[in-house]
Amino acid sequence: MTGAGPRVTFARMRIPRVLPSLKPVDAAGLGCALAYGVLAWSARQSGEPPLILFLGAAVWAALLTFGLYAYHRRHPSEALSPGRLIGWAILFRIFGLFGGPIYEDDFYRYLWDAYRFAQDGTPYGVPPEAFFTDLAVPAQFQRILDQVNYPELPTIYGPVTQLIFLLGYALSPGSIVALQGPLILVDLAAIGLLLRLAPARAVLLYAWCPLVVKEIAFTAHPDGIAVCLLLSAIVMSQRGRLRPAAVCMALAVGAKVLALLLVPFVLARARPIDWGVFAGVLLLLYLPFAWQGGTDLATLVVFAREWEFNAALFSFLKPWMSNPAARAVCGLVLAAGVASYLVVYRRSASAAVPRGDWIYGGLLALWPVVNAWYLLWLLPFAAIRPSAWAWTASVAVLLSYVTGLNLNDLQMEPFGHPPWVRPVEYGLILLAMGCDAIRRARRRAGQRADPRRPDRIEGR
Repeated sequence: MTGAGPRVTFARMRIPRVLPSLKPVDAAGLGCALAYGVLAWSARQSGEPPLILFLGAAVWAALLTFGLYAYHRRHPSEALSPGRLIGWAILFRIFGLFGGPIYEDDFYRYLWDAYRFAQDGTPYGVPPEAFFTDLAVPAQFQRILDQVNYPELPTIYGPVTQLIFLLGYALSPGSIVALQGPLILVDLAAIGLLLRLAPARAVLLYAWCPLVVKEIAFTAHPDGIAVCLLLSAIVMSQRGRLRPAAVCMALAVGAKVLALLLVPFVLARARPIDWGVFAGVLLLLYLPFAWQGGTDLATLVVFAREWEFNAALFSFLKPWMSNPAARAVCGLVLAAGVASYLVVYRRSASAAVPRGDWIYGGLLALWPVVNAWYLLWLLPFAAIRPSAWAWTASVAVLLSYVTGLNLNDLQMEPFGHPPWVRPVEYGLILLAMGCDAIRRARRRAGQRADPRRPDRIEGR
């Protein structure tokens, strides 16, 4: 006699899930959080984090981010949740807030500028060294003053950036955390603006980028202020709101002069009255400080005339001509390139987002100074139109921190590099540019074979 009970087959059994499956975005987010958490913990220890730890954490987070982007690009049906993207981005920046500045001391200038602004009504006109023997400076700010770089020069930061410094001072005088917080909020606003210009999977590249997290959340570099205002202007221009776009562009230039390169593109279809609004707002930003005896322009001239660090093409010209001549050649080449692109852009029937990755990429290729945080200008545009070279550059440029100072090598110049740094740094970028060229050639060949194949903006 056989058993009369019901037959149970494995095919019909329902095994309850003990643990929910982890989404790719959360798996990658956990891996990046581990990297930033370790970096924040190391930053809290005495001295700077070991360079190998910093570079290892950055490469690890970058590979996870690039891998997640590639996954969602290959699986477009699995849409990346903007909420999850931003949630993880906030967590990474909280680690930066906890860790604090690494490999940088520029923040002492920010804190000193804020003190001067609050006390004297202007941070301009007088170099920090003039206050070395001023007994009226509180002990807290005397310690900050002792750490300011280039104390013989007045500040180089624009009026809008100074207002954010002043906000940090109002929250907590002399506190870098009080400055990091507003800068992180501005960076998150930039991510929100990018989500209006590009799909979430592409915005991921910027929101989770190790360079962005390090330079804004950890180190409090203020370039994100101007970048956010520039993106605001682009979003408004795309919607035909040219007067608010002109106001935002003036504020962006007032935050950092590099925004000037995008003004003729963002306001390409503006009327004379809109250009008047732009000029008027910019004048109002500078006039109160000029009236009190100084602006950032004097130190900007010194910067453009003398400073050099981690240069690319400029370093090849300098052995063959004088420093002023090499700078002039690079400036003329950049101006010619931007002007040529502007002619093409204005003739275009579409009001596409300008190729800021080309413009700022050209600037960085030619400029005598290439600090890692300067890529904060390029990367938002590389999220709108992703390319291998731009995102490779976001990792490769971190090698610029391999200096005599950070290596504790007394036989090297403090900001000098070992001989291998720049060949590796720029060699990786050139290799990625070659990969982009091959991919474009293959896509064009595919389009010729199948003319009905649509051309996609993302990934050009």
